[in-house]
Amino acid sequence: MKQCLAISLILCLTLIFFSADSEAQELQAVPIYTQDELIALINENKHLQRVQADRCQLVQDIEARAEIMKIPSYQFLWGDMLAWGVCVDRDANLGVFYMREAADQGLPAALEQLGRYHKDGTLVQQDKEKAAVLLREASALGDIRAQLQLAELFTDGYGSPYDFEDLYHWLYNAITSDKARHNQIARYMTELESLMHPKAVEAAKERLPD
Repeated sequence: MKQCLAISLILCLTLIFFSADSEAQELQAVPIYTQDELIALINENKHLQRVQADRCQLVQDIEARAEIMKIPSYQFLWGDMLAWGVCVDRDANLGVFYMREAADQGLPAALEQLGRYHKDGTLVQQDKEKAAVLLREASALGDIRAQLQLAELFTDGYGSPYDFEDLYHWLYNAITSDKARHNQIARYMTELESLMHPKAVEAAKERLPD
């Protein structure tokens, strides 16, 4: 009887040991994202998914890099987390504030997202003229998503005709392996051509890529 109890105790201790070891491995610290890694995640719109996949272990590190170090990519990430309540209590006002902080430092993704939010009326009041300004800034920095959003605004009658040549130039030189996006670019170029003088179209094509 005593032998059976001893064996049971050993088995229990062994199970507890392996269970604790397994939990320790699961809770192993996640390294903070590098700048290049985070920007790649943002550009692929996978940054919030990654934070959740990492079990929200990096919230304090992300907050510190946004609030104290003022790194644009982390300001954008922190703003998005706050705006949509990912791993933190939702605070849309503070979230948009940090997105604007990142945009003010010239982060294309932040400019594009704020421009899109103003275009669609997401979180902020709809203001398509303001959206055009933000999307133009992001477009000039090479953000193809912003260029397509800007094209939609321009063909709907918003923005300045003086900017048509620049946008046509960016779209003409855009490179993408996505067939649907390629077709979308071609369609917007055709629509822009109908709004532009033929000489402006040729000038946009002849300019060297930015």
